[in-house]
Amino acid sequence: EIIQGLKLIPGQIKQVLKLEPRIKKICSTELKDQKSLLLLGRGYQFAAALEGALKIKEISYMHSEGVLAGELKHGVLALVDENLPIIAFGTRDSLFPKVVSSIEQVTARKGHPIIICNENDEVWAEKSKSIDLQTLEVPQTVDCLQGLINIVPLQLMSYWLAVEKGIDVDFPRNLAKSVTVE
Repeated sequence: EIIQGLKLIPGQIKQVLKLEPRIKKICSTELKDQKSLLLLGRGYQFAAALEGALKIKEISYMHSEGVLAGELKHGVLALVDENLPIIAFGTRDSLFPKVVSSIEQVTARKGHPIIICNENDEVWAEKSKSIDLQTLEVPQTVDCLQGLINIVPLQLMSYWLAVEKGIDVDFPRNLAKSVTVE
């Protein structure tokens, strides 16, 4: 199953790249003037939230934090209001019902999350009718590979946030990478 999923990844990433105009618009109209950004993930998607937050920090210099969606009640919910941008991973996996619950906690506090979800997900389509949320729909793959797909919108977001702020994405400041050779 994983090998089959890996074979589909290049085509699925090409599909996600079609979201670029929409992501660019979100960055220019909703995110560019923000000071902070929260990214919520759970299970495999917690790693994607951490990586997305890192990319946004490194490239656009916006404070961003990857948060374990199951830990919202331990301080993070105090930050949530109608002004704090939140991106949440709501793709289908074994933890999906718990992620939905976490996102409902955010919207109950007037948060307006952007949900990275699977294409044609009826749960998010239905919820968007009654609560203020946006979706970025990505293809579904094997649970352990979904992060490869889910990180692409955040890479595009970090790029467009930087461009909107006039930052040279080819030369980020204070970014020191090292390679250790033994």
